Amino acid sequence: MLEHGGRLLRASQHYAIAREHWLDLSSGIAPWAYPIPPIPHEAWARLPETEDGLEQAARLYYGAAQVLPVAGSQAAIQALPLMRTRSRVGVLSPCYAEHPHAWRRAGHDLIELADHEVDSALDQLDALVLVNPNNPTGRLITRARLLDWHARLAARGGWLVVDEAFIDNDPGESLAAFSERPGLIVLRSFGKFFGLAGVRLGFVLADISLLQRLAEHLGPWTLAGPTRVLGQACLTAAATHDLQRIRCAAASRRLAELLTRAALAPTGGCDLFQYLRTAQAPQLHDFLARRGILVRLFTEPAALRLGLPPTAADELRLDQALAAYHKDRQ
Repeated sequence: MLEHGGRLLRASQHYAIAREHWLDLSSGIAPWAYPIPPIPHEAWARLPETEDGLEQAARLYYGAAQVLPVAGSQAAIQALPLMRTRSRVGVLSPCYAEHPHAWRRAGHDLIELADHEVDSALDQLDALVLVNPNNPTGRLITRARLLDWHARLAARGGWLVVDEAFIDNDPGESLAAFSERPGLIVLRSFGKFFGLAGVRLGFVLADISLLQRLAEHLGPWTLAGPTRVLGQACLTAAATHDLQRIRCAAASRRLAELLTRAALAPTGGCDLFQYLRTAQAPQLHDFLARRGILVRLFTEPAALRLGLPPTAADELRLDQALAAYHKDRQ
C-alpha cells in the first residue's frame, strides 16, 4: 500500500497522543461535512439500482453528458489501466502516487514528465495522466491547454486522463462538459468537496462506450444503496455549494497567510490545501506531530501539504505551533 494522509490512528500510537487530542490536517478534504440526509429503510434492505436519481444529479452537477458512479475515484484509477493494451503513458509528476502506481502495475511503459516537457513528448505517448488542480502542488493547467493536448492524443487513438478531485471549488476550469469526446476521461471525487470521504463515492466522465466497458469490468452493485441516497442529496443541494466554495476559499487564504507569517510561505496550493516545498519538511512534520497536529509529509521532493483548519481555535493552535517552530529556528 502506498502512503496517504489521514493515518490518524497510526500517528496517535506513534506519538502517544490520544486520537481526540489531534488536529488532523493531513488530507485535502473540506473539514465541513455536508449533513447526512435521512436514509430510507429500503436503501439498506434492497439491492441498489442504477438510474435511481444519482446519475441524473451527477450529470446536472458536473455538466456532463454521461457519468459512471464508482466506489471512490480510486476504483477507476486502478481499473482504467486495464482498459488498454500495453501503452506508453506519460504522468505529470509529482502527482497523486496511485496514478503511476496503477499504470506500472498493469504493465504499461511509464514516463514521468514535468509540465514543460509535455508538449515535446506528447506525440510519442499513447496516454497522458494528470491531476488538475494537482495533488499535492495545487498547480492548475488551463482548460484550453488540456483540450489541445487531448486533440493531439485523440487523433492517434490516445487518451487524456484528468483527475479533477479538487476542482469542485473552481468548476469553471473543469473538462466535464467535453468528456463525451472519445479519448477524454475525467475523474471526479465526491468526498473531498462535500467533506464525506468515508462515503467512498466518485464518478468517471467519458464517452459511453468506455463507461460501458468500465462498468462491465467493475461489476454490479459497486455502490451501496445508502451511498446512492446520500450522494444524490448532496449533489442536488445547490444552495449550499456556493457556501462551501466561499468558506473553503477564505480558509485557504487564511492558512496561506498563517504560513507566511511563520516564514513558511506556501509554494503552491488550492482552495482545499496549501503546499510547502522545503528541505525542513521532515523536521517541521515531526515538530507539529509532537504537538498533536498532523500534516502530510512528502519526501520526493521534500514538502508538506496542510489541509484547512476547521475552526478559528484550530487556526490559532496551528499559528502558535508554527510560531514556536520559527522561534526555535532563529
